[in-house]
Amino acid sequence: MNVTILAANGQIAHLVEERLLTEPTFKDIQLTLMLRHPERLSKLNDNPWVTLLDGDLTNPTDVIQATKDADLIRSAVVDHDQTNRPTKNIIAAAKLNGVERVVETSLLGLYNEVPGEFGDWNRDYGGTDRSTAGGVWFNLYPLRLPWLNDRPEVNYTLTHRHDQFVGVSGSRRSIADVVCRIIADPSLGANDSLGIGDPTTEGATRPVY
Repeated sequence: MNVTILAANGQIAHLVEERLLTEPTFKDIQLTLMLRHPERLSKLNDNPWVTLLDGDLTNPTDVIQATKDADLIRSAVVDHDQTNRPTKNIIAAAKLNGVERVVETSLLGLYNEVPGEFGDWNRDYGGTDRSTAGGVWFNLYPLRLPWLNDRPEVNYTLTHRHDQFVGVSGSRRSIADVVCRIIADPSLGANDSLGIGDPTTEGATRPVY
């Protein structure tokens, strides 16, 4: 199986990459890692399971090149571009290269599914109502992330598009775990929109670090 990770130098991307390269479940996976300045992952230069590419998500040619042999694309960043160039480039590249599995990253509140005081704060802090972004996030495995922390545990509740989001924060390790589970199990999250949150933070009015 060929997996392409775009923006491959992020903290969650590192956690996913480490697991894909060390756990027996993923022993047959070939990784293509696209990032700006790939020398930042030079420790993987001699790994026969890894191909490093210099690329920019806003450059469609780079994205097409990075995904040309992929069975699954993982975009490891939230698209904050005003015209959503990264997302559009990924979708176009997936269609061109025949990649059916795309794991995208979004944020809690995309569908106004976060209740109470924290939901109000989250919308105000974000500055926009993201409920209209659904037409942009056209992909098979969109993940809605909470406010992130670096706690060492893996602990989360998965919710679906029409569910109320559970929790306000979650660990990066938990997000990496969901990504790895999707890579291993194509049925998890397929044609869904998974919210990921630590249930122990439910009811908090601000992010829990």
